[in-house]
Amino acid sequence: MITETPRLILRPFVEDDAEALFLMNSIPEILTYIPQEPLTSIAEAKEIFTSIIQADYQKHGFGRWAVHHKQDNKVIGFCGPKFLPEYDKVEIGYRYLPEYWGKGIGNEAAQAVVDTLKPQFDIDLVIALILHGNTGSEAIAKKLGMSIHAESEYLGSKVHVYQMAL
Repeated sequence: MITETPRLILRPFVEDDAEALFLMNSIPEILTYIPQEPLTSIAEAKEIFTSIIQADYQKHGFGRWAVHHKQDNKVIGFCGPKFLPEYDKVEIGYRYLPEYWGKGIGNEAAQAVVDTLKPQFDIDLVIALILHGNTGSEAIAKKLGMSIHAESEYLGSKVHVYQMAL
């Protein structure tokens, strides 16, 4: 476990989380503001786990973390840091299953991550890349205390780059 809140446990992903990874990367509603094609199989989710998530853990000591909902006893999304070499900065990112939107989960998990980054990983600045129009993600970034630092393009999409010193 990395950290926890009253409702959530944030922990590294494990291979058994492949189905949850598949869901959060295949449901069109979730991917509205994510510049990627939906996954079509659990095998693709397992490949993401191995080639991206595990690779980040090994290379940087951190990466996107599974958000486990205590009451429902399941992984409902992810929240966590990812080093982006294109920006030479650590991004905090988050994604949740739609049935958990609007319940304060995003804010709760993101604040727990921010509170963990400096003491556990010596990270003192974070960014969030948010596609234009993604008001839900922008609300989380603002509630964390982030502000727009720049406009940019990422994976072919226009993004606001939010930033905050920790």
